[in-house]
Amino acid sequence: MSAAPLIRLKGLRKSLGGKEILRGIDLDVARGEVLCVIGPSGSGKSTLVRCINFLEIPDQGTVEFDGAVVHPDESLDQHRARVGMVFQRFNLFPHLSVLDNLTLAPTQVLGLSPDQAASRARSLLDRVGLADRERSFPAEMSGGQQQRVAIARALAMQPQVMLFDEVTSALDPELVGEVLAVMKGLAREGMTMLVVTHQMKFAREVGHRVVFLEGGVVAEEGKPEDVLERPKSGRLKEFLGHFS
Repeated sequence: MSAAPLIRLKGLRKSLGGKEILRGIDLDVARGEVLCVIGPSGSGKSTLVRCINFLEIPDQGTVEFDGAVVHPDESLDQHRARVGMVFQRFNLFPHLSVLDNLTLAPTQVLGLSPDQAASRARSLLDRVGLADRERSFPAEMSGGQQQRVAIARALAMQPQVMLFDEVTSALDPELVGEVLAVMKGLAREGMTMLVVTHQMKFAREVGHRVVFLEGGVVAEEGKPEDVLERPKSGRLKEFLGHFS
């Protein structure tokens, strides 16, 4: 893991519906780091990752990527190609096969030939354990399978960082493990990852650092064993008590 940050957030603020959701976030994500973001509902976790990918435009502050400030008034296609994102809901195109879901963006955005995109897609489907489902449609698959396809689709763009926004929260409990296994594999391979999660075991075992968001600010951060096992604030202790 490199000490130089791949992502640097400075003074990030965002209001939605007249309510300030992020209230001055300063945060670095190093190359190769797995940063896990935890916190109660409404603390700003999803808004944070959406601002990194400019699905929400920050009201104030800057997002730096690889040492350069990202400007939202310029084309964001290049930035989004470098920043893969997987959502709570799978957001697959229901009318496209699994293979077509994976090849659409690489051909249209990256300019890959159909054969190149298909070869990359098949390799990724094998990587997430779904090599036999390339002709399936999303409705024919379980939630866990669809989420693994969504991860493969994001990886098809060969991003430098992956953002995961509570990707297991919509899954039945027995399907959570198969998605986390794919994410653990990415972490072992050195993928830079920012993971919004309620999976404390994953954060403890895989995360290099854990950030606790509360009220739109970074309330605590540190190594997983410090944040999760030796919380400093009563609020974090209370929050973690729901997972014991």
